[in-house]
Amino acid sequence: MNEKRRPQDISRINVQEQEEVRWWCSQLSCNEMRLKNAVKAVGQSADAVRKYLHR
Repeated sequence: MNEKRRPQDISRINVQEQEEVRWWCSQLSCNEMRLKNAVKAVGQSADAVRKYLHR
């Protein structure tokens, strides 16, 4: 999956899918550990993760 191919459901972040993790890291300007920690803290909602990372 490259940057131009989004996950099927962009409202949720699936950290079990490595291609999605890479895509989301690119979109949210973060590394894998930070993304996974954010999902662990606030759940899979992309909006919640975005707010958490950019607070």
